[in-house]
Amino acid sequence: MRIGILTSGGDCPGLNAVIRGFGKYAFENIKNVELFGIADGYGGLIRGECREMKKSDFTGILTLGGTILGTSRQPFKLMTVEDENSVTRLDLMKKNYKKMGLDCLLTLGGAGTHKTAALLSAEGCNVIGLPKTIDNDIWGTDVTFGFHTAVDIATECIDRIHTTAASHGRTMLVEIMGNKAGWLTLYAGIAGGADVILLPEIPFSPEKVARAVGKRADAGKAFSIVAIAEGAMTAEESKMKKKERAQSRGGDVTATNALAKYIAEKADVETRVVVPGHIQRGGSPSAYDRVLSTEFGSFAGKLAQDGKFGVTVAMVDGKVTYNALAEIAGKAKLVPPDCQEVKTAESIGVSFGR
Repeated sequence: MRIGILTSGGDCPGLNAVIRGFGKYAFENIKNVELFGIADGYGGLIRGECREMKKSDFTGILTLGGTILGTSRQPFKLMTVEDENSVTRLDLMKKNYKKMGLDCLLTLGGAGTHKTAALLSAEGCNVIGLPKTIDNDIWGTDVTFGFHTAVDIATECIDRIHTTAASHGRTMLVEIMGNKAGWLTLYAGIAGGADVILLPEIPFSPEKVARAVGKRADAGKAFSIVAIAEGAMTAEESKMKKKERAQSRGGDVTATNALAKYIAEKADVETRVVVPGHIQRGGSPSAYDRVLSTEFGSFAGKLAQDGKFGVTVAMVDGKVTYNALAEIAGKAKLVPPDCQEVKTAESIGVSFGR
């Protein structure tokens, strides 16, 4: 059995741990298995770049961040666009899948990766997906690998900002990754003791945010922490189209800087913006993600062994299982505005600016 493995989209902790779990299971349990690492995600499949992987390739990578295979972003919307020779990227991937003699393709990635995986599956390729993203927004799974590590990192950022905020009497806005889904900001905000948490799913009122900060200042609390997702937007911005929203921000990609300025003026406090950025998805996976990734990788190996294709691995109610790619591709698991975590935070006085 010849199996290709690729990692696609943004990197995150746990990719190598999943690769290791799958490889070790395959070599232990699948007779005459041959594993091939495809370079740089779907880009490598488009170009036909791969190398055979030996048992030694899966040793010593459990704790290693990033991906030993390399990764790249290949926008889904371009997969079926014809080039000057009337050939699409999808055509090239199908061609190279056959040229490599693959019996199965393992795709580790987020939402976009799963959409392309579903497309390849529909075109006759045997595909097994694995849910990778620090955003935790893959439909049909309770958790994605990489999420818990990112929560730990973002929480530590907020923890460290607390001491500076308290020492200088400032309101610190910490911009957390998450353009469409606010799970990372929600969990890190609660774990880090943020006073205000702003999510893409809950449009906020700048007035209410400033009021919450001002209320703390009036109560003698010299500092405040605002955890804001990079995709958070005001109620007014939520009614705009993407381009219109970008223009209204005067060149700023996010709402964070404008909000910091507004809070400073309205609440009469000193504000600072902190952007941890790519730090949140780098480095070694947490113990939780090492276990989860090993479970996911080995389970994908069992799926391949059983010939169960056109699916993606998932965690549902504490049990590792799978969902059909066709059923989850193109869907996003967003934060419900009335979910238990939001209710809990609001019950202890955290403001969501609504």
